Amino acid sequence: MATPELRSAELKLDPDKLYLEEVFTDRRIGSIRRLTPVTKDSKPDMDRSVLYVGDTQVMTPAGAIPIAFEIGAGSLGEAAEKFGALAAEAIERTVRELQELRRQAASSIVVPQGPIGGGGGGKIQLP
Repeated sequence: MATPELRSAELKLDPDKLYLEEVFTDRRIGSIRRLTPVTKDSKPDMDRSVLYVGDTQVMTPAGAIPIAFEIGAGSLGEAAEKFGALAAEAIERTVRELQELRRQAASSIVVPQGPIGGGGGGKIQLP
């Protein structure tokens, strides 16, 4: 188990990499987060670029899965225009990853334990 000192060091924010976060949404399909770089004094940091991150979700039998993806854009309007295509790509990628995880789980090998062939019941374990 991690020591308290190690845990607190892992949870430290980097004061040189702070962003002001604003959320814009159409209240229908998703949201765009605008991350404006700021200094530790909360003033705009002109040495770093503004970032845009799209957020949406897909419904599955297990519930909603959040999908987040970066949007390379120079403005909020441009990010909104690119949102749909990038969201579709992110959803497709997530579906492929889920299908691969399902395939891996379905092809897990059952390994018997104990002596083979003779006297007794070996135990079956799932890896």
